[in-house]
Amino acid sequence: MFESITNSLEAVLGKFRGKGRLTEGNIKDGLHEVRLALLEADVNYKVVKNFIKQVTERSVGEEVIKSVAPGQQVVKIVHDELIKLMGESDTSIPFKEGGQTVVMLVGLQGSGKTTTAGKLARLMLSKGKKPLLAAADIQRPAAVEQLKTLGRQLDIQVYFEKDLPPTKICSEAIKYAKENGHDVVILDTAGRLHIDNELMLELREIKDTLTPDQIYFVCDAMTGQDAVNSAREFDEQLGFDGVILSKLDGDTRGGAALSIRAVTGKPIKFVGIGEKLDRLEEFHPDRMASRILGMGDVVSLVERAQQAIDFEEAQNLSRKIQSDTLSLEDFLMQLQQIKKMGPIKEIMGMIPGLGNKMDGLNFDEKQLEKVEAIIKSMTIQERLIPDMINGSRRQRVAKGSGTTVQDVNQLLKQFKSMKKLMKHFKGNEKGLKKKGMFPGGMPFGKGMIR
Repeated sequence: MFESITNSLEAVLGKFRGKGRLTEGNIKDGLHEVRLALLEADVNYKVVKNFIKQVTERSVGEEVIKSVAPGQQVVKIVHDELIKLMGESDTSIPFKEGGQTVVMLVGLQGSGKTTTAGKLARLMLSKGKKPLLAAADIQRPAAVEQLKTLGRQLDIQVYFEKDLPPTKICSEAIKYAKENGHDVVILDTAGRLHIDNELMLELREIKDTLTPDQIYFVCDAMTGQDAVNSAREFDEQLGFDGVILSKLDGDTRGGAALSIRAVTGKPIKFVGIGEKLDRLEEFHPDRMASRILGMGDVVSLVERAQQAIDFEEAQNLSRKIQSDTLSLEDFLMQLQQIKKMGPIKEIMGMIPGLGNKMDGLNFDEKQLEKVEAIIKSMTIQERLIPDMINGSRRQRVAKGSGTTVQDVNQLLKQFKSMKKLMKHFKGNEKGLKKKGMFPGGMPFGKGMIR
């Protein structure tokens, strides 16, 4: 995400880093380029103007110009101001004690509201809550069926009453939640292609009748300033407590993420970064600012690793590396855990210094699926003792996995090379890290990147 703005800002700020001495003149010249980069990223004009003003005031002071490392000081100031621009982290949901917490989702049609309702329900489930989804969007064809499908995937109940108006559906859903032990109710309301009076009247009626505990505006991050303008109008006419940015993984510019807080004054609570239902993350401005400036996001990377990688299995894997008994069965297990963390390019982008150096590299996720298929087509004995896989066995494995013998040969060769590398560095964690090893000790083989 944000590849465009990251590349632009890194190029500009790189010039600052390379200078041993800065003057007021070249600081202002550099910040003019920063201004252009932000405008090209579709950041709100007034937001850019105020941002550059704040950075300039801090950068032209004696503290920066006479600093030992003035370029780094300017980068730090830009980083700090980006965090201020996006506001303080606010991902809390005030749950009611002993009652139903009602969360209302609003937004335009096509913003990803229904999918976000499912993602939010899954997040609530992971926090030990028992959510209920209420299908109150009776305007969009198939919206109710889509929510029911998501509910079945998550094993979460979806409430819907045919031939009832939206407000009544929401009201009955809350009543049903009280009677059946649901402590969170998520209202998926209707949207329109454009904001109109009919839509706002319907949403205001739901709000005034039910007084939801939280109202979240869901908007498509890829629409940039359109998303910001819609957020401003929704806030003026309806009011909401926070923003959920959907489709952030497809946003190369970052205009919405950098503008919405400044324009509406409301925090970005969560971001959708993929189609899968587990791809909803809390929004942390400090982490996002670091990623925008190409500094990576180690904290989020570690959090993902903790969620995806089993600690006991990782320890067991480490012992096998030490004793040189690593098998393809272990490789498969580690591969499956890595896949749980998300797309490889996204993961690599969280590593400081790597994000901006991946342009042109094609991280083909299908390569991972191919490797997984090849290993699964082997017998348990073959996975444990790869050296026993002779020519006829390779043909059988290739046929069973829908690949070629050359693909099987390449995997076995890479696995053998990897074991040699691990043997060379066993017992030396620093050495493993220098060789680009991934958490748990598994490297990304050349076959993963084209």
